[in-house]
Amino acid sequence: MNLKTMAERKHVSVMFDECMDGLNIKNGGLYFDGTLGGGGHSYGILERSAPNGKLFATDLDDYAIMRATERLKEFDGRFTLIKDNFKNFSAVKEDLGIDGFDGILLDLGVSSFQLDDRSRGFSYMATDVKLDMRMNKDNPLTAEKVVNEYSEKELKKILTEYGEERFAFQIVNNIVSARKIKRIETTGELIEIIEKSIPKKFKQDGHPAKRTFQAIRIEVNGELDGLYETVLSMARSLKKGGRIAILTFHSLEDRIVKNAFKELECDCVCDKSLPVCVCGKKKEINILTRHPITAGEKELKENGRAKSAKLRVAEKI
Repeated sequence: MNLKTMAERKHVSVMFDECMDGLNIKNGGLYFDGTLGGGGHSYGILERSAPNGKLFATDLDDYAIMRATERLKEFDGRFTLIKDNFKNFSAVKEDLGIDGFDGILLDLGVSSFQLDDRSRGFSYMATDVKLDMRMNKDNPLTAEKVVNEYSEKELKKILTEYGEERFAFQIVNNIVSARKIKRIETTGELIEIIEKSIPKKFKQDGHPAKRTFQAIRIEVNGELDGLYETVLSMARSLKKGGRIAILTFHSLEDRIVKNAFKELECDCVCDKSLPVCVCGKKKEINILTRHPITAGEKELKENGRAKSAKLRVAEKI
């Protein structure tokens, strides 16, 4: 796909205004977007921090970086795009030689460009493509390997924990039976197995393959691995008054972010019976969103991907 075609495709950033407001962007600030994706949020940060603000952003997808470079070219000289996982934030920050940021953004949703590119195997709406689901094409682990080579126990754990799939056992039992005959290689083959595993009366609430595809995608890309520690590291790298805003798209991610924020806001964890504090724990942030912000009615009508989005914001003290 050439750059002209890329520019013509519309990318809609989820809860754009809420994220920009949450970051409290100012001219001359230093900002980090850990999930570059379509570049929509990055564009907003650069626009609002003009004329002197700078942005550093990471993504694992070469295509995303190429597309964003084109999209952000009007801000040339004010942004640096790095091919890396945002979970390597500490190392990236050290390499950049930056002491602190004024704002950090994470949008943990899968890029709409990756979802819409049916050849990537993320979507259960395409039935004739290879099972892949890799955000980073250098990753040796694919969805096809997970489905065909993981043990029955491992698959049930993934579908139960990452997909919160109530019919995980039936789905996995049918996967194991099917792969004994031949490898499951396409999205369509997997969808067929899932559909026959779920009773008809439970197929009314969205696509029956949604939870299984989510679970396998999370496993392939290690989406939850190290997230808690990364959130702690990012928040601690903020300047005083700096903001961190994180968009999550399923309950497991949201719970991790919520708990990390709670730890950062906690002041002293000593047993209350002790006369003085001995733990040395100090409050590091103020949580600005006691309850996560969700998309408004207008956005929900225009962008179905905002339905499960939750935004949490905190400020360094």
